[in-house]
Order: sequence, then structure tokens, then C-alpha cells
Amino acid sequence: MTDTARTHHDITSRDQYPRDRDQYSTIGRDRDKYSMIGRDRDQYNMYGRDYSKSRQIAKAVTAVTAGGSLLVLSSLTLVGTVIALTVATPLLVIFSPILVPALITVALLITGFLSSGGFGIAAITVFSWIYKYATGEHPQGSDKLDSARMKLGGKVQDMKDRAQYYGQQQTGGEHDRDRTRGTQHTT
Repeated sequence: MTDTARTHHDITSRDQYPRDRDQYSTIGRDRDKYSMIGRDRDQYNMYGRDYSKSRQIAKAVTAVTAGGSLLVLSSLTLVGTVIALTVATPLLVIFSPILVPALITVALLITGFLSSGGFGIAAITVFSWIYKYATGEHPQGSDKLDSARMKLGGKVQDMKDRAQYYGQQQTGGEHDRDRTRGTQHTT
């Protein structure tokens, strides 16, 4: 079997020169024959391989150095966390009757301030929108409000008309019943 592994130099040097498909062309052969003028081919290939090996070694050393330093930092962080928990646990147990209510109070205060701020911003936004709507600037969504107002006004008018109709019908019907009852009792 032939060795088909190609080095970086082989790939880049072959791709730099155009290759003619004609078998009588000398472009490909001349490039291979004259590209190594003044150098021994074997020495050049060894230099290329040494270069790639030294580069791989440099990469490996850099990776090991960076990985090792990150590993040391993470282990120091873990040790510091364990020591802090060891020291703080008795203190937390001793002061828990004071700390727990204090933390709850602080959480409620922070929640109250944040919610009041949020409600304040919402109120300012609503007042600004109402002001723009009242002055006729037609802010975003005012067309939907006008449409809803018209629909609601129409429904209110319908309910008013129905109530008036049923009210007249009821009062008119009761008088008729009373008259018929009164006439029936008297006969």
C-alpha cells in the first residue's frame, strides 16, 4: 500500500500552481522538479514535519497550561466554599432566630418598593395616555377604545329600549288583569 497521508506543505504547494489536464503539458512536472532548487527534498520534508510536530507540541503545552490553571482555580474556589460553609454554618444556626425574620423583612421591603415603583410607572403611563386622548392626539389604541365605546353605547341603548318596552308591557298587562279580576269578582 502506498502512503496517502499528505502534509500541509504538500496540499498548499500543489494548490498554488495551476495544473493542466493535458498529459503532454509540463506545468505540473516543472513545478515539482524546479520547486526544490537548492534544497534536498528529504531535508525539506523533514523540516516541514518538524514544523508541524513543534506546532502540535506548542498547542499541547498551551492547552495543558490553560487547563491546569483553570483546574487549580476551580479547586481553590471549591475549597474556599467548603471552608466558608464550615465557618458560617454555626453562625447561621446561632443567629437564625434573628436572621430569618430580618431576611423576610428585607425581602418584603424590596418587593414593596419594586411593586410601588412599577405601579407608579404604570400610573404615569396611563395618565399620559389619558391626557393625550383627552387633548385629541389619538394615542396608540384609541381607535379600539372608540370602537368599544360605540358598541357599549349601542348595547346600553338596546337595553334601555328593552326595559322600557317590557316595563310598558308589564304595567299594561297588570291593569288589564286587575280589570278582568275585578269584573269577575263582582259578577
